[in-house]
Amino acid sequence: MGLHKILKIVALLLSVAGIIFLAMIISKGDDAVRATGAGVDGFLYVAYIIFALVLLFVLVFVLKGLAAGNIKKTLISVGLFLAIVVVSYVMASSDVTGLPLVDGAPISESGSKWVSTGLNVFTVMAVLAVAAMVFSGIKKVTK
Repeated sequence: MGLHKILKIVALLLSVAGIIFLAMIISKGDDAVRATGAGVDGFLYVAYIIFALVLLFVLVFVLKGLAAGNIKKTLISVGLFLAIVVVSYVMASSDVTGLPLVDGAPISESGSKWVSTGLNVFTVMAVLAVAAMVFSGIKKVTK
């Protein structure tokens, strides 16, 4: 039996289980589900199984593609990304003044630094993406 047939059978079984659990949730009614959460567990387990399978297949096919492709270029790209993260972390601010959270609890300096790092990484990556698009457009026009 091929992998495609096995995956079709697994997908069919998970979708039938999801439909059954959804019917159980609907039959309980909104008030009962809100009050007790009855019937939600099975539906969540199906979602967790599907999520785990998707992650497993993505990981397998990414590693398979890495092994088949040019691993040197991939490692250089990952290294450059990690360098951007390190530089962004060094440049990040850990200032917590004026940063109340929704529940009123103060944010830690470490949390503030990581949020600032994320914003810096996003900004650098956005600028690089725009520059790559502009460069590609200019290169295409000149040819």
